[in-house]
Amino acid sequence: MSSKVIHAIYDDDDVLMNAVKEVRAAHHHIEEVYTPFPVHGLDKAMGLEPTRMGITAFMFGLTGLGFAVWFLNYIMIDNWPQNIGGKPSFTFYHNMPAFVPILFEMTVFFAAHLMVITFYLRSKIWPFRKAENPDPRTTDDKFLMEVAVDGNEDEVASLLKRTGAIEINVKETH
Repeated sequence: MSSKVIHAIYDDDDVLMNAVKEVRAAHHHIEEVYTPFPVHGLDKAMGLEPTRMGITAFMFGLTGLGFAVWFLNYIMIDNWPQNIGGKPSFTFYHNMPAFVPILFEMTVFFAAHLMVITFYLRSKIWPFRKAENPDPRTTDDKFLMEVAVDGNEDEVASLLKRTGAIEINVKETH
């Protein structure tokens, strides 16, 4: 890790995308990019690995489905069997059509809630945590690219200026 980073501020997302591509082509390490809205294709331009959140959501959905099957079987078949509307209550598969809405809802419930918890844990967003946004303008209309420097500040700064940065600041990291 370097002890300094350069913050390059841009005012257009297309200019930012081209700048990210140029900085990566020059083999400089981009620490982070802060944007006021999601920029399509920025993750690929930065060279980030694809997310596994879809697989995680599927696994959480299966967990919810498994829990719902166990819970319905325990409540409606084993623990408190009742004859509701003439439906047999001695096997799970005889009652399956009546259980489908509950199975679906529990699958969605588990997937949604566990995905939110996973997102917060993965993003390290804890309650009462101070935001790490280096420039408050990135929440309104500016884009900030944070590039690591290792004694080559002038080279990186001139590259960023050529890419269309409207402001360049060198910051110490802690």
